[in-house]
Amino acid sequence: MIRYAILLIFSFLVAGQVSAASSDISLDTFPVSRVNNNAALQNGAKLYFNYCLGCHGISQVRYSRLKDLGLTESQIKENFFQNSSLANVAATIVSPMKAKDAKVWLGKAPPDLSLTARSRSSHDGSGADWIYTYLRSYYADPSQRTGWNNLVYPGVGMPNVLWDLQGTNKVIFSDETVNGNKTGNKLVSLEITEPGRMTKAEFDENMADLTAFLVWASDPTGQFRKQLGVWVLLFLGVFVFVAWRLNAAYWKDIK
Repeated sequence: MIRYAILLIFSFLVAGQVSAASSDISLDTFPVSRVNNNAALQNGAKLYFNYCLGCHGISQVRYSRLKDLGLTESQIKENFFQNSSLANVAATIVSPMKAKDAKVWLGKAPPDLSLTARSRSSHDGSGADWIYTYLRSYYADPSQRTGWNNLVYPGVGMPNVLWDLQGTNKVIFSDETVNGNKTGNKLVSLEITEPGRMTKAEFDENMADLTAFLVWASDPTGQFRKQLGVWVLLFLGVFVFVAWRLNAAYWKDIK
């Protein structure tokens, strides 16, 4: 876990110096059913703690909330704390990187990911689709100081910290022409040039799980509210039927 934290620290060394342009690339559809799957959420949590927490906290979520994913307190302490004997599950999930150190090293503190899925939804329509596509859209770009770029976030300051899982992509463009004159480049595809530890299908599955965890983190009580809402509607339906029949019984002898 420490080596990933070090890698993530490096990933933001130029974050404050690189401005990112917007992208009009179409977003892939996130498999939303993952948010209701505890196994997927647990795997997403594992990926988050191994690859993201070194720089990015989710300070709106407490460790104890992870019980909602089907984890026991002992599992939370053993798997998500470096020292389980000192673990405090009531604590919020924050990055070990101190804000004052981040400001010195990076120019600014890396963003907290608590509300990323919700904030992206307000800007792009679907925060989950944006995150899911972003995580899978890195490619090698020697023109960038980090050596990486992203189709969804051109000029991104953070390199592909998941490259050991995904491998190295290169972007394939074709020329766009008008009357035989080149007017620009058109994206064709991303192509793996150096395989990672996962196949493309495996990597996509894991990024769906990581996205699901970030969606859950943005609203941990969301699924409970939805389930409660269904029961409330069912109760109201039964209550309306009973009230209707009682009303008919009370007034049946009144002309």
